[in-house]
Amino acid sequence: MTRVADSLARSVPVALAREALGQKHWVVGGTVRDALLGLPIVDLDLVVTSDARAAAKALADASGGHPFELSEEFGGWRVVTPDRAWQADITPLRADTIEGDLALRDFTLNAIAVASGAVDLIDPHGGARDLDAKVLRAVGEGSFRDDPLRTMRMARLASELALDVDAHTRELAREQAGAITGVSPERSFYELRRLVVSADPLTGLRLMDEAGLIAALLPELDALKDVEQNPYHHHDVWGHTIEVLEQLIAIERDFEPVFGPHAEGVARELERPLADELTRRQALRLGALLHDVGKPATRAVTPEGRVMFVGHDELGARMSREISRRLRASAGLSEFLAQLAQHHLRLGFLVHQRPLSRRDVYRYLRACEPVELEVTVLTVADRLATRGERTRQEAIDDHVALVRELAGEALAWRADPPRPPVSGNELIEELGVPPGPEIGRLLEELREAAFAGEVHSRADALALARTSLRL
Repeated sequence: MTRVADSLARSVPVALAREALGQKHWVVGGTVRDALLGLPIVDLDLVVTSDARAAAKALADASGGHPFELSEEFGGWRVVTPDRAWQADITPLRADTIEGDLALRDFTLNAIAVASGAVDLIDPHGGARDLDAKVLRAVGEGSFRDDPLRTMRMARLASELALDVDAHTRELAREQAGAITGVSPERSFYELRRLVVSADPLTGLRLMDEAGLIAALLPELDALKDVEQNPYHHHDVWGHTIEVLEQLIAIERDFEPVFGPHAEGVARELERPLADELTRRQALRLGALLHDVGKPATRAVTPEGRVMFVGHDELGARMSREISRRLRASAGLSEFLAQLAQHHLRLGFLVHQRPLSRRDVYRYLRACEPVELEVTVLTVADRLATRGERTRQEAIDDHVALVRELAGEALAWRADPPRPPVSGNELIEELGVPPGPEIGRLLEELREAAFAGEVHSRADALALARTSLRL
């Protein structure tokens, strides 16, 4: 308890809440859990006996933050600071006592409270003991029935905090997993995103699968099970997908073995924000999960017995967009995931053409833009997860070598995209070509030639354009 008291005492948001709200509140839930774990407090959970709206306004005034309503049904409010360094969720007491309020919560480690200014834990369900034992346990029989989203939160917390889910809690989650379809997509996708970017998403996905949440929330992934592949694979499509994610996480831990001198640049580029509070690296994990969703519907066997998935890249792109729409993902993330699925096979087709010409490199990068780097990273994880009885180590080595080469090219492309030596207006003026699609075609031809080192000056560009137009 000394550890919790010290952590809360050092917390700026806790101090501001005490100053703004006085003694009429409790610090609860994830805040107390994080204090017990010695983690920094960036999410402040408060229960108040007064009006939550007024409490949120008071805390916003004290912190310079912005208050807004979270839920009309439960009367919850959130305060977010201008620099987003922390946020506070404020809810009214939902029972006659704080103990009654805690009994309505999801897991025992989130059902702990500390009264304002106090040091003693209010812990009627043994949450601190469970946290010490690294066990995630539901507060009561109705925890998941009261809010089916908690089934997803179970998997996410286990992933984030390295927790072992109590057997009875797993059974309760299985009973309510189907109800996840009645939860707002935004809430489900929030939990899924946090799970996928956590320290151990594989554990979370296994828990989701065991509970039936994959089948309910992402039936396209559930359909990958038992889809047999060719002898170059050692898993069905579901097992392969999970191993691609596993390989991607291993690459993230150390980019150097695959990317060599480009490792630092790749790592830095992947940490750029993308959309939906995800970096490009984090979104790439979602891309790993969805890249082969088109395989079940495209599986075919030739008369010679060869298993084929012709067109699964194009179908996978369409399905990725459909899944993103269903989960209410942003347009930016939806298109990112679709492009990964669309282009994840391209690099593999180039391996046997090495050494690549400058035009080959250009066409690869141009076709994959704007995911030219991310899909290059994905393709090596995909290749490393393909180790069937016919797989040769030399083929894997060749693939990794090409990935390293094209990653360097992708970084240079993003830093300084190739440009034609002349503008569209210059082509119109010099060649007498009217504005329209022909100008776009010429500019693209000149851009490729300039990238290939075949055009160096304005004169060279105009000469090539005249040749192309047969002038």
